Amino acid sequence: MYFEVEMDWYSIVKFLHVIVALIWVGGGFAMAINGVLAERSGDDEGLMRAIRLSSDLGGLLMVPASLLTLVFGLVMCWFWVGFTDLWIIIGLAGYAATFLIGLLIFKPTSERLAEMVKRDGITPASLAEGRRMMKVARFDYSVMLVVVADMVLKPTLSDTVLLMAMAVVLLIGAASAFGNWATEAQSEA
Repeated sequence: MYFEVEMDWYSIVKFLHVIVALIWVGGGFAMAINGVLAERSGDDEGLMRAIRLSSDLGGLLMVPASLLTLVFGLVMCWFWVGFTDLWIIIGLAGYAATFLIGLLIFKPTSERLAEMVKRDGITPASLAEGRRMMKVARFDYSVMLVVVADMVLKPTLSDTVLLMAMAVVLLIGAASAFGNWATEAQSEA
């Protein structure tokens, strides 16, 4: 039996966008769970391995997948969807936030942490730095979760309950990451 499949460019680009987004978000989820399990186990070496794995996969997998997600999303916006819908603006803002967290926090922190461990081994200071990084990862993942919800549900300004729920997810992620950040930094000083 012969089936004729007619594909349009929008569907192809959207498929590619979804595939690389799955790699990016799914990879981030797996790394976050790996880090939480290592942290809860009390195994300091396991925690450092989880952080090192996240750092290594960040450059090899996560950055390329996130950039391709952005490129395919921008192509869809440019040719078919536009840039004015609220869900597009939220998605781009969320992408910018996770990109900046990666560039300004994860990359320099993981480099500093790798240098600390190389120089001194696993120390209380390197563990504290790793745990802070894991907390920021929780916030980063809450941003990713909001972006995924945004892309699927496509809220408008009239979707106040959905927008409030998305804001609550971000606030919980921020509280989880930064709630006692200042107290921890002072206690280490």
